[in-house]
Amino acid sequence: MNDPAWDRAAPRISATGGRERDRLAAAARHAATNLEVRGVVCVACTFVDNSGITRMKGVPVGRLDAAVVWGVGASPVFDAFGADDGITAGRVAGGPVGDLRLHPDLDRLTALAAQPGWAWAPADRRDQSGVPHPQDARELVRVETARLAARGLRVAMAFEIEWAVAPAGADGFTPAAGGPAYGMTRVAELGDYLRDVVAALTDEGLVVEQIHPEYAAGQFEVSVAAQDPLAAADTCVLVKETVRAVSGRHGLRASFAPKVLADGVGNGGHVHLSLWGEDDGEDGGKDGDGAAPGAGWNGGGRVNLMGGGDGPGGLTAAGEAFTAGILARLPALMALGAPSVASYLRLVPSQWASAYACWGLENREAALRMIPGPPAAAGRAANLEIKCFDLAANPYLVAAGLLAAGHAGLDGEARLPPPVDVDPASLDPAERTRRGIVRLPTDLGLAVAAFAADDVLRRACGPALHDTVATVRRAEIDRFADADAATVVAATRWRY
Repeated sequence: MNDPAWDRAAPRISATGGRERDRLAAAARHAATNLEVRGVVCVACTFVDNSGITRMKGVPVGRLDAAVVWGVGASPVFDAFGADDGITAGRVAGGPVGDLRLHPDLDRLTALAAQPGWAWAPADRRDQSGVPHPQDARELVRVETARLAARGLRVAMAFEIEWAVAPAGADGFTPAAGGPAYGMTRVAELGDYLRDVVAALTDEGLVVEQIHPEYAAGQFEVSVAAQDPLAAADTCVLVKETVRAVSGRHGLRASFAPKVLADGVGNGGHVHLSLWGEDDGEDGGKDGDGAAPGAGWNGGGRVNLMGGGDGPGGLTAAGEAFTAGILARLPALMALGAPSVASYLRLVPSQWASAYACWGLENREAALRMIPGPPAAAGRAANLEIKCFDLAANPYLVAAGLLAAGHAGLDGEARLPPPVDVDPASLDPAERTRRGIVRLPTDLGLAVAAFAADDVLRRACGPALHDTVATVRRAEIDRFADADAATVVAATRWRY
């Protein structure tokens, strides 16, 4: 249902009157008929709050048209929810007054393969007049994507999903598979489960690129094809909820938390992205149409600005500037991409969690890993991996923050420092200082301080969202002020 007009229609539903409402209602009724044939009874309309938790309101499939046109009521108080469901009273969020409407996005309406009778659609949060809510993170991604499109640039993006599974029924964590890291033994142990994960994601229309056991016991990872940033963030939500549902049907419990054991390796949420421009110029020209690439996108005749250039690692000047913009704001971005107190228990040097703000070619200890791709691909497979984020994050905030930071790099024609080709932790402190390699924030408080002081992210988020994100993060800091690592992990293990 890839109808580009939908992105522009929702804000003006009330203003355009009956004709536009009738069109949307007809599209929704057609979609509902298709779902009913597949036995769907309810549609889960989801949004991700500022603490990274996916919230939902469900509607019967026969009411989908009303939900699309008029929305489903939801309090704006969710802006101030914490991961523990506590509500923080902030300067611009947290009160009992007001209402928003959740408008399910028909473009991503999907029958859920592992939850028979249910479909899913990510929702846009809008006010009663159809105007986007200032703290709607999906709208934020649209805005940042459109800003790049005005320069003739597009971004392809994908989230890697890591999770750990334990037998259902216990609050502690005992891994459900004990075979060696990355070992085929784990497929023998849980092969039916992994097969069903891939089958469910494929049935939902996603392009699964690979699935494999990860380092920690009971830990796995699945990768899907790159999409435009909004679609990639939507897909992150869909993959997590599908894995969670398949796990339950196999008598397992899935955790995407940064840490499931205080002394164990955590779950990451790495982001891959590439910047694409027109054939006729480094900066993509000025005549791009702004259309978003879809799943499995191969560039649409465009040039991958992350490869094939004369800059460091084969970057073009635009690709380097975009990457440098992200690197410069990485400490502040941590408040979006590593948003939990538990996130900083994972960010340990020399454990491939990428605890230092630096970049390197195929360096898995650098926070930014540049992947040139195979030479035969002539740069088209080149992409940047952001390795320091995790899945406690709201993927829409992550996507929007990365786009804003990269765009600022383009505006400033930023340049990268020399790449780092060793584990930064192996260098003595004086050498790290000489090379400008700094440690990323070691706790959430430091990340929030960097975020609060960053003008680019403040402008991108807008004052209300910027203030609320910081307020929600500080509430979590206060919650765990006197807690040890084991207490933090136990409290967050099954929240994500």
